[in-house]
Amino acid sequence: MATCGEVLVKLLEGYGVEHVFGIPGVHTVELYRGLAGSSIRHITPRHEQGAGFMADGYSRTRGKPGVCFIITGPGMTNITTAMGQAYADSIPMLVISSVQSRSQLGGGRGKLHELPNQAALVAGVAAFSQTLMSAADLPQLLARAFAVFDGARPRPVHIEIPLDVLVEPADHLLPARPVRTAPAGAAPHMVAQMAACLAAAQRPLILAGGGALNAGAEIAQLAEHLQAPVALTINAKGLLPASHPLQIGSTQTLPATRELVAEADVVLAIGTELAETDYDVTFKGGFDIPGSLLRIDIDPDQTVRNYLPVLALVADAQQAAHALLMALHGHSQPVRQGAWGSQRAARLREANAATWDAATLSQTALLNAVLHTLPEAILVGDSTQPVYTGNLTLDMPAPRRWFNASTGYGTLGYALPAAIGAWLGSAEAPVVCLIGDGGLQFTLPELASAVEAQVPLIVLLWNNQGYEEIKKYMLNRAIEPVGVDIHTPDFIGVARALGAVAEEVADVAQLQAALQRAQGLRRPTLIQVDQHQWQAAVTS
Repeated sequence: MATCGEVLVKLLEGYGVEHVFGIPGVHTVELYRGLAGSSIRHITPRHEQGAGFMADGYSRTRGKPGVCFIITGPGMTNITTAMGQAYADSIPMLVISSVQSRSQLGGGRGKLHELPNQAALVAGVAAFSQTLMSAADLPQLLARAFAVFDGARPRPVHIEIPLDVLVEPADHLLPARPVRTAPAGAAPHMVAQMAACLAAAQRPLILAGGGALNAGAEIAQLAEHLQAPVALTINAKGLLPASHPLQIGSTQTLPATRELVAEADVVLAIGTELAETDYDVTFKGGFDIPGSLLRIDIDPDQTVRNYLPVLALVADAQQAAHALLMALHGHSQPVRQGAWGSQRAARLREANAATWDAATLSQTALLNAVLHTLPEAILVGDSTQPVYTGNLTLDMPAPRRWFNASTGYGTLGYALPAAIGAWLGSAEAPVVCLIGDGGLQFTLPELASAVEAQVPLIVLLWNNQGYEEIKKYMLNRAIEPVGVDIHTPDFIGVARALGAVAEEVADVAQLQAALQRAQGLRRPTLIQVDQHQWQAAVTS
C-alpha cells in the first residue's frame, strides 16, 4: 500500500525534482518514507532558513524550482525569511510541510508545533499557500504549483499536508502523471504597436531584468537591430555578455547612466520591476524615464507598477522578444541620429569607470582575481562591500553566474546556503560565496552541511570586523554608532572545526594560489580576506 507521502515523492520525481532540502522531524517522517528508494537526493541543512536559501540558489543556477520538506510550526516560521527573498526576486520554490491533523487545525490545544493558521502566516511570501485536505487532490495541487513555475511569475508555493492525510492510502494515485504548462504568448496587436514605436525611435534603450534571463539571445538581436544600449538589473547580469558593445552594465544609480536614460526617446523594459534596489540603491530618488516607456512582463499587475508605460505586453520575455524581432523585420531599418548605440554605450562605460575610487578599485580587483583564476565561476553574494561594488563594476560573460541578496528583500546570511544550492544545481561549476563577517555569522553552521554533502564551495570572507556599511550610514546621518562593532570570532578555527579547509590571504597572488588549491577538493574552503590588509596591498 502506497501512502500519500510516498505518492508525493513519486510525483515529484515525475516533475524532474532532483534534490530536496530539509530537516526530518516527527511531523515529516512520512514524507521521507518514499524518499530513500527514489532518485531524489536529500540535503540536510542546519536550519530551515538554510533549506530555503539552498533551494533558492539551486533554482537560480538550475533554472527549475528548488524543493523543501519542512516541519510544521517552527520549521515554517524559520523558512519564511528565505521564502521572502525568493518571493522578492521571483524565484520558483516548492515548500511542502506538515500541519496538524484535519480535525485539529486551528484548535488551539497546545499540540506540538501548533500554529493558529500556518497557511495564512505563509501566504504573504508565496504565490499561494494551500492545505491538502484529501490525498485524492494531491495531483491537482502539484499541477497547480508547477503551473505557477512554468507559466506565471515564478514565486514560492507552499503546500501543507495534515498528518492524517500524509498516511492516507493512495495506491489509486500511482498512475498520476505530471502536468506541464506553457507560458503566455505575445498578443499580435500589441507586438505590432510596440514594433512600430521602436522602429520610429531615434534613441532607443532597453532595460532588462531577471525575468528575461532566458531571452538573452533574442534581446541581443533586438538591441543590435535597434542599436539600443542595454542596461541590466543585478539579477540579469550576463544576459548580454560583458564583451557586447551595447551592454552598459548595472549602473542605473550613477549620474552618467541616468543621463543616458533621460536621453532615450523610447525605453523598452522587459522582465524588470523597475524597482528601487535595481535603479536607486542610493535611496535618494531621481531615476526618471522621460521617454515613451514600453513594458513586457509575465505578470500583468507588474506592467503598471512603479512607472506607467504607454504600451504594456503581458507575455513570456523570450516569446515577446522573438515576436518583436519578427515584427521589426517588416519595418525599414531605422536611421539613428548622431552617435547613438555602441558609441554612446562606450562613452558611458568610460565615464562611469572614471568615477571609481580606491576602495571600489581594490574590491573590483578581488572579484577580477576570482574570475581570472576561475573563469567559469558562479559568484553568489551576500550584503557586503565587494558585492555592492561588483553590482556596479562587474559584468559577467553569461547569465545565472552573479546573484546576491543585496537587493530586493536584502537578507543577511543568504550567500553561504544559497551557494551550496547553486553548486548542486550548476553541474559542478566552481561556486564562490562572497560574504562579510557579519553576514556569515547568520548562517555559519551551514558550512557543516557543505562538508557533509561534499560540496567544494569556496567561501570568500570579506572581514572588516563588524557591520561596516551600517556604521558608515549611521555616521553619515550624524548618529553615534551603536551595535555595529560586533565580536569577530576566529573564522579560520571555526571553519576547520566544522571540517572545512581554511586560510587567510592578503593580496592578489595569495588569493589566486588559494583558489587554485581549493580546486579538486570534495569539501568547502574558507578564504579570509582582511579588508584593511587587502586594500593596503592592492592600492600600494
